[in-house]
Amino acid sequence: MSGAPADRCKIPRAFWLAVEHIGVPPAALLRQARLPATLHLNGQGLVSTAQFFALWRALEELTADPGLGIKLVESAETAVHPPSSLAAFHARDYRDGLSRLARFKRLCTPEQLHFSEQSGECTIKVEWLYATEPEPAVAVDVDFATLVELGRRGTGQRLTPVRVEFQRAGPQRDAHRSYFGCPIRYGQSRNALILKSADLGRPFLGHNPELLELLTPALASALGEIQARSAIREQVKIVLKRSLASGRPELSDVAFDLGMSERTLQRRITDEGSTFRELLVEARQELGRQLLSDPSAGIDEVACLLGYQDTSSFYRAFRDWEGVTPNQWRERNLGHLGRRVIAGVSVH
Repeated sequence: MSGAPADRCKIPRAFWLAVEHIGVPPAALLRQARLPATLHLNGQGLVSTAQFFALWRALEELTADPGLGIKLVESAETAVHPPSSLAAFHARDYRDGLSRLARFKRLCTPEQLHFSEQSGECTIKVEWLYATEPEPAVAVDVDFATLVELGRRGTGQRLTPVRVEFQRAGPQRDAHRSYFGCPIRYGQSRNALILKSADLGRPFLGHNPELLELLTPALASALGEIQARSAIREQVKIVLKRSLASGRPELSDVAFDLGMSERTLQRRITDEGSTFRELLVEARQELGRQLLSDPSAGIDEVACLLGYQDTSSFYRAFRDWEGVTPNQWRERNLGHLGRRVIAGVSVH
């Protein structure tokens, strides 16, 4: 499993808020799951896949509500999502949002999303790399409802899947049909969410640069610069900084955002004595330092937000820039970081 994320899961702040919202005290939940009693007080607390599953099973035992997972997702506020996954809500369209979320999970968590498209349908399945037992039913519900909720909140429309397939037997009351608004098949060979491929191209209403200020103070600062600077190199870097989280932006993407042709953008970059590749490297360097200045952001999450395919690639690039690893750079700057007031939310 070389190159795979470690077997560690951060419990997001949104989870504890949602649990309290449905009337389950975090301390009681942790006691039932036989996990450390103060886990909910530590924003950087990590658990293994087995412990994560134990947490969900304990929640099932304490509530006995077949619609619990859906309630948790519906009650969760978008604003408390971590920066790395919050970016999905400000994607260009539903497909881009799903891609961002899948990429974050692939790089930063032991939970992986697998997509396949055929005959106008997009099938999504979840894989837990280190699981030794089936994923708890409530966790499956949260996974699928989160993906559907992303589309609904992003497009502002009540999108409905083609169908949902569950391995479990059917519940006594079908809260799932009411939420998903599509046929629900129980007792299947797999857990799968099937979406309409046509829905994936629906634009997100929140695809607005100003909304990206919610992601991190670093991005908020970067976005403010674009209106204050006239040099094309600075404009390009600002666009790159807000686009890196979805992967490596191309010249055509930046040209589109700046409202000019690729040829015009290339000419203006050359006239200022630079290249697109050089600006991409500079944007990553600047944003990398800013993101690392937030002590709540994990190194793997910083790598994801900078558009790297894996954490090791980020480490190699950062050593080339700074001569030290990201962790060493952060340690050297701890005195400065400790004096900063960091706005934002916990990261999982």
